[in-house]
Amino acid sequence: MDKGENYEVKDLKLAEQGKKNIEWAEFQMKSLLKIKERLEKEKPLKNTKIGMALHVTKETAVLVKTLIAGGADVAICSCNPLSTQDDVAAALAEEGIKVYAYKGETKEDYYKFLNKVIEFKPQITIDDGCDLVSEIHSKHAELIKDMIGGAEETTTGVIRLKAMEKDNALKYPMVAVNESATKHLMDNVKGTGQSTIDGILRATNILIAGKNFVVCGYGDCGRGVAKRAKGMDANVIVTEVDAFRALQAAMDGFRVMPIKEASEIGDIFVTITGNKNIIDIEHMQLMKDGTILANSGHFDAEININGLKKIAKNQRKIRPFMDEFTLSNGKKILILGEARLINLAAAEGHPSTIMAMSFINQAFACEYLIQNKGKLEAKVYVLPKEKDDEIARLQLEAMNIKIDSMTPEQKKYSSSWKEGT
Repeated sequence: MDKGENYEVKDLKLAEQGKKNIEWAEFQMKSLLKIKERLEKEKPLKNTKIGMALHVTKETAVLVKTLIAGGADVAICSCNPLSTQDDVAAALAEEGIKVYAYKGETKEDYYKFLNKVIEFKPQITIDDGCDLVSEIHSKHAELIKDMIGGAEETTTGVIRLKAMEKDNALKYPMVAVNESATKHLMDNVKGTGQSTIDGILRATNILIAGKNFVVCGYGDCGRGVAKRAKGMDANVIVTEVDAFRALQAAMDGFRVMPIKEASEIGDIFVTITGNKNIIDIEHMQLMKDGTILANSGHFDAEININGLKKIAKNQRKIRPFMDEFTLSNGKKILILGEARLINLAAAEGHPSTIMAMSFINQAFACEYLIQNKGKLEAKVYVLPKEKDDEIARLQLEAMNIKIDSMTPEQKKYSSSWKEGT
C-alpha cells in the first residue's frame, strides 16, 4: 500500500496506466466533457466540499475532474471493497486529489476510508449505495448542520434513502439520481445488462448459449441482464415477487417461475434485486452440480454467502473471481466475485458512454443543491425533467445523431384540446 497525507492507494507506480485509462474514458464521455467546459467557466461549485463514495473507476475519475473544474474540493473513497481500479486511484492520488481506495479492501479499511471522507467535512455527499449518508447520520450528526445536500447513484441507495425519509431519519435533502430517465433507463438497463454479462464471462469463460440463465429480479437492471443473456442465446428464466414485473417478464418472452422451481433447473443465476438472501441455502441445496451464482446488486447480501460458508464441506478458489463450495450432498456451487457486484468485481463496470449520462446527472444534482441551498426539506428529490431532456440532447450530439423539431402548427396542436377528429 502507498499512503500519503491525502491518499491511500495500492501502488502509485500504476498511475501512468491509470492516466491512459482515464483518457480513454474521456474520449467516450464527450457529453460529460461539455458540462465540464461550462462548469470550468462558471465555477458554480466554488468553495464547496464534495465527499464521494463511488466506484473508483476511470469513469468516476472523469466526474471527479468535472466537479473540480467547477470549483469544488473533492475527496473520494470506494463504495464497494472490490470495485476500485487501482491504476485509476493511483492516477488521482498523483494529481493531488484526496482518494482512499484499493481493490480488495478489508471491511476495516472500507469503513476507515469512508471516515477519511467524513473527516474532510463535506457539504455535499455523492453516494452509491448510501453507506456514506448512513455513516454520517448514525455517527457524525454534528456535520449535518453544514450540509447542503447529497446525491444518490443507485437503486439500492434510493431504497435506503426512502426508508430513512419514511422513518423521519433523513436530516438533509438528497437527489435520487437513479430516478432520472437518463440514468435508470440507460445505466441500469443498458449498462448493467452489458457489464454483468462481461463480468460473468471474464470470471468463467463459460458458454452462455443453451444454458438456463436465471435472473432474480426484473427491475430495470434485471430487464437489461435478461435481454443481454437472451441475445447470447441463453434460455432465460425470471423470478420475481412483484406481480407487474413478473407480467412484464412473461410478456417480454421469458419464463417466469418461483426461485425454488428455478433452483432445480438453472445453470447460471444472477441476483439483482437490492434485497437480502434472494438465493438462500434451501435453494442452493436443490441446485445442479456446477451451478454458477453471481450477484449484480449493490451489496453482497443477495446470495447467502455466509450461510454457504457454514454448511460447505470444502471451499477452494478455482480462478481469481470464482470460488468453489462443495455441499454435503457432494454437489459443487460456484460463487463469482465473492457474491459482490460481478460487473465491477471481475470486469470494469459500465461502458464509459453510459456513465457519461449518469455522471452529468450527478453534476446537475450538485448544481441543483447549491442553487436551492436552504430551500429544500430533508426529503428525497428528483431532478427536473428538463435536465433529463438536456442530458439526452447532449448525448445525441456526442453520438452525431440529429432529430426533428415540432413545427409551430404541431406545437399548437399538442398544447390544445379544441381540435379533434
